[in-house]
Amino acid sequence: MRRDPGGGDGSHEERLCVVSREVKDPDELIRFVAGPDRKLVPDLRRRLPGRGVWVTGTAAAVKEAVKRRAFGRSLKAEVVTSTALVEEVEALLRRDALQALALANKAGAVVTGFGKVEEAAAKGNVVALLHAREAAPDGRRKLAQALRRGRGEAAAGIVITDLFHEADLDLALGRAHVIHAALIAGPGSDGFLARLRKLARYVANDEPAAGQPNDALDGRGQGPQGPELIEREGAGFERNE
Repeated sequence: MRRDPGGGDGSHEERLCVVSREVKDPDELIRFVAGPDRKLVPDLRRRLPGRGVWVTGTAAAVKEAVKRRAFGRSLKAEVVTSTALVEEVEALLRRDALQALALANKAGAVVTGFGKVEEAAAKGNVVALLHAREAAPDGRRKLAQALRRGRGEAAAGIVITDLFHEADLDLALGRAHVIHAALIAGPGSDGFLARLRKLARYVANDEPAAGQPNDALDGRGQGPQGPELIEREGAGFERNE
């Protein structure tokens, strides 16, 4: 493993989580740096200059890093760590995902409105379904059925998420009362899905503890644990079956 370069070049060389002491792909981690005022700053894009500290991308891992004062020790300096760091990182991840959704929308990769979403799902053009947290169960069920009509058994691999509120979707898509939306394969869709995975991993707190087998079941009897949250229930994702 190569040490983190001073400029935070964002390469995909594996990094060491300061909490679990496990070496992982940078996409599974969050980088932190100390700003000029010694305040700890989350570096989601891995571009900020200076020595970086890497933490597994879950709220539980960030909370544990704060508890252990791991940031200051790794940076070999006194740093100011916000008492609300866990919540602040989640807010940044949400904003990042919603910005990516807005870009996908501008690229024509997002469909809204129940009828249009249902039509797209039935045609098999959808790579993800987005439900507002306020969406009714009946609407969710009907769109899941449309997915199965359009994709057959492959529908089980389609992302279905309700991580965002209606107001979040309204703002990102520039429309009112967005309850259901569909993501179509095309420019911008991959970028949004990558950011959605990071947000889902973070809020799920679903990372195995150090020394725990990667195929261990969690407390709900679901598994395997790890970064492949897209295919599993929980963390704002729904099972399509």
